[in-house]
Amino acid sequence: MTNDSAAEATRAVASLQGDGAPIVVSNRQPYSHEYEGGEVTVDRPAGGLTAALDPVLQTVNGTWVAWGSGDADRDASDNGVVAVPPDDPSYDLHRVWLDEEAVEGYYYGFSNQMLWPLCHTDTARASFSQDDWEQYRSVNAQFAEAATAAADQSSPVIWFQDYHLSLAPRIVRERLLPDAFCMHFWHLPWPGWDAFRVCPRAAAVLDGLLANDLLGFHTPEYCQHFFDCVERTLDAAVDRDTGTVRYRGGVTTVRPYRLGIDAAAQAKRARSSEAADFGSAFRETHGIHENTRLVLGVDRLDYTKGIERRLDAIERLLERSPEWRNRLTFVQKGAESRSSIPAYSRLQTRVAERVEEINDRFGTDDWQPVVYTTSMFSQEHLAGLYREADLALVTPIRDGMNLVSKEFVAAQVGDPGTLVLSEFAGAAEELGEGAELVNPYDVEAVADAVERGLRLPTKERQQRMQVAGTQVHGNDVYDWIADQFRTARSIQAGKRFPAQRSPQSQ
Repeated sequence: MTNDSAAEATRAVASLQGDGAPIVVSNRQPYSHEYEGGEVTVDRPAGGLTAALDPVLQTVNGTWVAWGSGDADRDASDNGVVAVPPDDPSYDLHRVWLDEEAVEGYYYGFSNQMLWPLCHTDTARASFSQDDWEQYRSVNAQFAEAATAAADQSSPVIWFQDYHLSLAPRIVRERLLPDAFCMHFWHLPWPGWDAFRVCPRAAAVLDGLLANDLLGFHTPEYCQHFFDCVERTLDAAVDRDTGTVRYRGGVTTVRPYRLGIDAAAQAKRARSSEAADFGSAFRETHGIHENTRLVLGVDRLDYTKGIERRLDAIERLLERSPEWRNRLTFVQKGAESRSSIPAYSRLQTRVAERVEEINDRFGTDDWQPVVYTTSMFSQEHLAGLYREADLALVTPIRDGMNLVSKEFVAAQVGDPGTLVLSEFAGAAEELGEGAELVNPYDVEAVADAVERGLRLPTKERQQRMQVAGTQVHGNDVYDWIADQFRTARSIQAGKRFPAQRSPQSQ
């Protein structure tokens, strides 16, 4: 790490008072071991949270607890522990072993067929199974026990990540390490009470989360939704002025922290010759003329991302404005996700069919309106594609934050493109002044925004992207880390010196 915000994040983490280095607990691991041609290889963090936390833990000699999902993970571990990074080990990765039944119930079941749709306010897709719930409880206990085993002392700092582990903090607090300082960040939107109440185990999820000393969400709106759910579900004292909940003898501080990206690293990748060469090569490979305007979508193939409505908008634009035919190509980069869940496999089929329909309707011998790929790209190649695009179409129907929008902005290091962004993404409040905000359900409005964005004068595009870039670079992932640990330090100080703490400082 070389930038100032990364160094500040490391200082903030290191300054938090606890016995031993901090412990990160997440479903996803920062390194996995795989077999390739009979040899063990290491898959390193490719981006997002794992790539940001990894160098911080290296510096403070922390510990990471995660599901060992690689097919060579057991052979590469010593009693479930492996020192990472492999070339210069500086912290331990403790792996949790899950059998197929546990993965099916905990991950594909309760996590992704109950909590995921509910948090995205899609109650029709929510599915509850008592067997899934039992697996979710059991796996959360495994993670809690693994975190305890990884702790050197009785009062460590434990930072839980996301919706997979909502019960683990309570298990740690009551059964294992009552003096631990527990933090938790919820990476999804938190839904309103009308949606969350659909969960048959809503009270248990809230109970688990309220065992944390500090609980973070992306936006103030999500914090307020959480308070609503607590008030309607539990016998707890919610103080919205101080952002705290008193429950079962403990106090949980609830705060918004907007997740960012490593913007400096993304800009550096976009400036590289490898990125520039890939952008040009992509056009050539897919028959996209250098004068053809390139509109880009980058998403996991998830029903929350609004991909089908986005395709409808592209079709509507070509239908009503024939002048864009042969002058515009929409590139949808998709990543297959959770394919064993029927809702996801059906979506993948529908997206492929819609692409074919649009190309059959408008395509010619030397031009196709939609290029659809599920190929894996390196970070440099993806940055090159962002840089090459004239417009990014980021239109989730609901998203906790959406880092694709920020990746696109950080990659605009040359002649900038335009960002069309859903107003239902958590990033909309930060990037709204620099983007075209749209309601993704309004196909006509999305088509309007694409056309308007492609016609923006250079000066206006530059001004908008400068505004958006200031936000992305000024609030990066390291600021996100540092802000949470500074809050945690304040909470700790209040616990140690209660007489000096005013109600406003809670």
